[in-house]
Amino acid sequence: MGYRPQVKSSSSGKGHQKTQREKAKRKDKHPIGHGYPQDESSSLAKEEIVEKTVKSLRGLGSQKFACSPFSQYFDDWLINLREILSVLESNPSVNVDNMFIDDRSRILTSIESGLTRKRLEEAENEEKLRTRSEKNHQLAQLDVDYAAETKEIQKKRNAGIEKLANRVSELEQQLDENSRMKTSFFGAFTKRVKAQKQTEISEELSAAKKELETAIQTFKVDQEKLHDEYEKNKETTIRELEALEKDIEKEEIDKSIEHRQAACESLIGAVNEFLRRETQVNQTH
Repeated sequence: MGYRPQVKSSSSGKGHQKTQREKAKRKDKHPIGHGYPQDESSSLAKEEIVEKTVKSLRGLGSQKFACSPFSQYFDDWLINLREILSVLESNPSVNVDNMFIDDRSRILTSIESGLTRKRLEEAENEEKLRTRSEKNHQLAQLDVDYAAETKEIQKKRNAGIEKLANRVSELEQQLDENSRMKTSFFGAFTKRVKAQKQTEISEELSAAKKELETAIQTFKVDQEKLHDEYEKNKETTIRELEALEKDIEKEEIDKSIEHRQAACESLIGAVNEFLRRETQVNQTH
């Protein structure tokens, strides 16, 4: 018998290689839900979106607003917060459970209520700012009114005092002239007449001097009364302004950041709790 080389069938070889490859694929593939790890790309995507969510929440929670009124930033901040959660929940690799939805809704409701209260507080502060402006105007007006009333009193005082002082001067002159007049025994201007005239002028002069003194004292009392009233009103207004300044200064600080940080930290906690629950569920299967 002669030697015949054996020829391998190409079809049977290909079939053999295909069978080996299928066996290798079946060997490496693990069924999901039976204690085997999930697809690596899916797991990575979930880790990335969760990490991004936590980072975004932490950044949003520590966000500082530029200037008062801080409530002007609240709406945009809430929109950004909801967008961060929406990106997480809409990711195909994340299947949030009902507990997370409840926690998320409760936290959002709480922060919205907290920011609404802050809006009302800032509205009250805006009223304080208007009151402060009015008080500053009132304080300036007190100075203007006091100066005008002081000038008016001074004007009346000068006019009144001048008139009375002139009268006193006239009477003093009359008294002096009367004292220098000569008398005669048989003339019309006797010593008796002179003495009587001297008495009349002296009495009138005394009354005029008393009136002048009373007028000077009255104007002094009026001036002191006006000054005391001015100082009293000014002191009261300044105290009210100082109290307003303290309240306004407190409101110049963004107190909403405490509530916003707390809300974001609570949401981070809710995300972590959801992952913990999901991990436990996966481990039991």
